[in-house]
This record gives sequence, structure tokens and C-alpha cells, in this order.
Amino acid sequence: MTQTPTTAVHKDAQAQLSILRPPQPPGTGPVPLRFNPTEYQITKANTFADVPIPGLETPLIQYIRGGSAMLSVEALVDTSDTLEDVRDRYVNRLRGLMSIDPKEHAPPIVAFDWGGTVFTGVVEHLGITFVLFTADGIPLRAKLALSLKEYRLAAAQAPTSSPTVEKSYLIRRGDTLASISNAVYRNPALWRQLAEANGITDPRTLTPGRILRVPALDPGTAS
Repeated sequence: MTQTPTTAVHKDAQAQLSILRPPQPPGTGPVPLRFNPTEYQITKANTFADVPIPGLETPLIQYIRGGSAMLSVEALVDTSDTLEDVRDRYVNRLRGLMSIDPKEHAPPIVAFDWGGTVFTGVVEHLGITFVLFTADGIPLRAKLALSLKEYRLAAAQAPTSSPTVEKSYLIRRGDTLASISNAVYRNPALWRQLAEANGITDPRTLTPGRILRVPALDPGTAS
């Protein structure tokens, strides 16, 4: 699924990249972009598995996991007014966002800000094309192709795999209540919970394609 590119921001807002982690020394400002981009794009995809059921024209699908959202933006940085090396003024700081921080053992986490925080992630790709130079070969202008990959803490995401969260399960050929219980509760002995919640009187007869309600377990039962 692709979200429509967004360009509606405050008139005087300046696009920039702020380093969120690791903490920066006092006086270290965000990484600016000389000109605001004309557009940016945010994309995200989910992964589904086909569940083939004999006799159906189209397989059922089961949600597997979500993918990381991506932000793509093209920007222009320029120092033709001062004749300063554009690498020193803009490019090198942007390249530094892909370097490993010695304390974090990973590149920094950044926010793309433009009229507020638009996206939080890590820089996955940076393409730099120098297009204007002085007579001595010093670059004054560069086109940037920047991609950020979404960063979210596990605690901020819904724990859908936890046995203490109610969910559903699509029965596949070969499943048993014990195997389903092991998959959703991490304990095959809890199959009776599934049978009672779904009115199943004969645990040996499961119909592929049926969706079971998986009730949440009490924390004491789940542990």
C-alpha cells in the first residue's frame, strides 16, 4: 500500500533531519536541507500467506507480518551564493547519518522534520549527484536521493503474538487443536481452551478454511 505524497506544510517550515539517538553534544543542530523538496513519498507493505483450500477458486489469505514503512525524498543542496564546498556545508553531515556510532554500534536514528516530524527511522540509502562546480572543481550543488526506513520500538507496537492478546487463526490442512494451541499459546496442552471457545465437540474433526477465535489467556495461565 502506498500513501499519497504529501506536500502540505507550513509556508516557512524548513525541511531537515534531526538526530534522535544517540544524544548529540550541546549546540549540535539538525542537518538542514538547503531547499525544501517538492514532494516526498511514504510506502509500506504487509506480508500475507495464501492458504489453498480444495474446491475454492481463490485461496484464503492469512496475515503474517507487517513490513517497515519507507520514506523517499529528493532534495537539492547548493552553496553557489557563497562558493563554499557543498560537501563541507551539507553533504558530509548527511553521509555521517549512515556511519556507525561507536556507542550505539549502529547508525543514528533520525527524524525527517518539515512543519513537524513527518517520519522517524534510519537512513537506508543516500544517493548524491554533484551537478555544479567551480573552475577548480569544487562542488557547489548536489542532488540528493534519500531513503529512510521506519524505526519503532517493540514496546510501541501491539503484541499480537502474545498469548494474553485475543486473536484469530485460520485452520489449514493437517492442523490439530494441539498444534494450533502450541502455535498460538506455546503450549499444546491448552487445546481445550480453543475447543470451548469455538464450540468444538470433536477435536479430531477440523475443517480447513475455518477461522477459530483464539481467546486471550490470563497471565497466570500463559506463563
